Amino acid sequence: MSTVQAAVARAHRLEWALVLAATVRVTRDLGLAEECVQDAYTAALTEWTRTGVPAKPGAWLTTAARHNALDVLRRSKTLRSKLHLLVEPEEAAEPAQDDRLRLVFLCCHPALAVEAQVALTLRLVCGVSTPAIADAFLVSEPTMAARLTRAKKKIAAAGIPFRLPRPGELPDRLDAVLTVIHLAFTAGHTAAAGPSLTDDDLAGRAVDLARLLGALLPKEREVRGLLALLLANAARRASRTGPDGELVRLSEQDRSAWDQDLIAEADRLVVGALRGGRPGRFALQAAIALLHATAPAYEDTDWSQILVLYGELTRVWPSPVVALNRAVALSMADGPAAALTEVEQLEGDDRLSGYHYLPAVKADLLDRLGRPAEAAVAYERALALAGNDAERAFLRARLAGTGRQSPHSARNCPPPVP
Repeated sequence: MSTVQAAVARAHRLEWALVLAATVRVTRDLGLAEECVQDAYTAALTEWTRTGVPAKPGAWLTTAARHNALDVLRRSKTLRSKLHLLVEPEEAAEPAQDDRLRLVFLCCHPALAVEAQVALTLRLVCGVSTPAIADAFLVSEPTMAARLTRAKKKIAAAGIPFRLPRPGELPDRLDAVLTVIHLAFTAGHTAAAGPSLTDDDLAGRAVDLARLLGALLPKEREVRGLLALLLANAARRASRTGPDGELVRLSEQDRSAWDQDLIAEADRLVVGALRGGRPGRFALQAAIALLHATAPAYEDTDWSQILVLYGELTRVWPSPVVALNRAVALSMADGPAAALTEVEQLEGDDRLSGYHYLPAVKADLLDRLGRPAEAAVAYERALALAGNDAERAFLRARLAGTGRQSPHSARNCPPPVP
């Protein structure tokens, strides 16, 4: 990659949201703004090769994109008469309001389905390509392109304003934004399908977005909690797979390879997120992740404290996935028998019917209880539901350890890593 290509790639990762948001303010049209910004990045490859990389790439790109937009608007009176996004001028004068934050809240508007919110945020705020988003969510590129187009048309048709939520709207709207960022990170942290366990670029984009949100809303405790959670998990990236891309369990990971700077940053953020009242769901998840990240060895993990935190998380955020992860912690604190009872109760929850970690956890518990035949049946169920190649290889090995071979063609996944 040439110096100019590297500079454009870096500017794409760091400046895309700022450039797009500034262009939306000119066009009042998401689709047009996106096209103008793409053209600016394309032009940068040629222009920067000729004149050199500018001292402020983001400013250069913003100017180029806005000029592109103004050229289009001048040529099209019809387009200018159909301004879709309603910018409220009185908000523009307030220095605390940032166009990038407006863009995030626009993409995560409750009028859109959650799947559309995630896809639109990745495309417009993070600049992730449509094919990459399609791969992450296991759909074809045309399907994802159509999904994005529908979302943008819905924003236009509904006249959704390009503004920040009003104070009374902020709590619910902010939770939706945090959820979208967390879903994006999760999709990159463990890819739903494909040959690799992770999609590091997607996970990295989600961390960048969480950092952006933290910079724009520094006083929001749950924003700190989300960023801490993502950093604590991202710190383990280098040790989660082996030399051949195979999955490495948390108990076997090389902790010396963990990024201690990210862990220290996450620790500082968690302290602020837990202070000042009852902590939210992201702060509690971050606290759990930090207990894992700061334990000197797997054997030193404070499972009792983790179990307490999961109990509080269950009250704050009653979710069957949380209950399943609590069962994992319970198995480590009080033994697999107690946890198996809870897991078997969760099998009656239809929300987990296609969740491959449920039978994987059950299989692991049965294995630990010395019941290999029953464990094999559960492993086979997990194999039938999982899609990631690295996870499938892991569970194939676990199933083989029970003395029984899978009748399936190598479908596989591991128990959730706390």
